[in-house]
Amino acid sequence: MGLLSFFRFRKLKREDVVESIVKLEKQQQEIEDGIVDKEAHIQELLAKGKKEKSQEIRLMYAKQINYLKEQKTRDAKRGMYLTYNINMMNKLKDAMEDKEFFTTSSKIQLNKLLADQKGLARYLNKALKVRIKEEDVLTNADETFNEVASMYEDNDTIYGAGKTDDQLLAMFEEGDAADELETIQNIDEKGEAALLSKTFEETDNGTI
Repeated sequence: MGLLSFFRFRKLKREDVVESIVKLEKQQQEIEDGIVDKEAHIQELLAKGKKEKSQEIRLMYAKQINYLKEQKTRDAKRGMYLTYNINMMNKLKDAMEDKEFFTTSSKIQLNKLLADQKGLARYLNKALKVRIKEEDVLTNADETFNEVASMYEDNDTIYGAGKTDDQLLAMFEEGDAADELETIQNIDEKGEAALLSKTFEETDNGTI
């Protein structure tokens, strides 16, 4: 069974895997679009329910909404299953591409030099000594740069905040404060509207 499975994978082509991934992604996109449509329908029914006076019709909307929510949950699970499936297929594709890449790279003539481990070790040791010598030069130069740069101070005329800059900064802060106040007012207005809506609903239901 193991040998049979091995040969099955050997005969597998990258194009077949890519085709499967495309089909799965298309199916996943259809599910995602369906979830978006159901959510839009739910919001539409919620809006209708808030405006509706009839208790029976409100109940009908509520049942429709609950059913749509169940469908959304089902679709979301199917979408997650497809996502996991797509991830696995992509891993398989990556493995096939890696195999092709390393097989092709190993056939390059220069790569055969790496097979001479002793010669490679001697070369690397010599290269390392050259590298250390050159790095020491750079390190010393870097320390000189840092030493000189540490004595430099920013020119406040160029980089600091002048009088007109401060005025603009203050205006920006006032704008931020005004935006925050407007946001708070909008929240308060929405809260009052929600309270009035709730009061009207309770009145319709005879609770007040």
